[in-house]
Amino acid sequence: MKSGFATMVGRPNVGKSTLVNAVVGTKVSITSDKPQTTRSQIRGIFNGADAQIVFVDTPGIHKPRTPFGERLNAAAQGAVSDTSDIDVVCFVIDATAPIGKGDRFVAGRLAPSTICVVNKIDAVAPSAVVTQLARAGTFGFSEYFPVSAVTGEGMAALVDGIVARLGEGPAYYPPEMASDVGEVDWVAELVREQLLIAVHDELPHAIACRVTEWEWPRIRCEILVERDSQKGIVIGKSGSVLKAVGTAVRAQLEPGAYLELVVSVEADWRRRYTTPLLP
Repeated sequence: MKSGFATMVGRPNVGKSTLVNAVVGTKVSITSDKPQTTRSQIRGIFNGADAQIVFVDTPGIHKPRTPFGERLNAAAQGAVSDTSDIDVVCFVIDATAPIGKGDRFVAGRLAPSTICVVNKIDAVAPSAVVTQLARAGTFGFSEYFPVSAVTGEGMAALVDGIVARLGEGPAYYPPEMASDVGEVDWVAELVREQLLIAVHDELPHAIACRVTEWEWPRIRCEILVERDSQKGIVIGKSGSVLKAVGTAVRAQLEPGAYLELVVSVEADWRRRYTTPLLP
């Protein structure tokens, strides 16, 4: 039996969460096309015939403008700072986007033993994949894997490459466990995911969600925004947005769940928030 931890790092929107979900085989991290969708370290567990990989999904490393952004960066960088707890580091880049200063910033802080994963190869021509691999080759990492988390292309080779780097050891989690995210936090994340979908670009970073009451089947989830004008956007005309969000979330919960969504205004919470209280 082989086992160990593989940390996914990279810029926002390169597909780290989608990759983890694809490898694990179920959704363990919410996804969207908005930066900073992942706000904390989330572990997804892959169980193979003779190996267990604990994937650590991290927030995208970016230029922070608030204390909240600084905490997101700290969560991501902290995942690779203590190498005693890491077996494999996977640096993820986007095959559809130029390699920029941000990618180089992250790459410069990683060891040569890092695996570089070029994601989203399904969205570009094969020649563009070759070009991106050549550009990424300047980082000097040990291995490079072109993959598509959407189609699954290259994913088996990536998993095999990670397993080859693991040492013998016991399983850290039971085989039926796919994630370390608790049920309460997961519901809050599902609500935030659907809000990001519903409100598009209007206020993605100004939303936070937390479950304040849980007496099954009744669940009360509070949605925080920073201004009164944002509250109206989240509620929607005649409550249309909240209704759509609630319907989408309940479809992913056990039958019979009653989900109450409440919107509260907490002025400038992102500037004052520096502790991991909110997902």
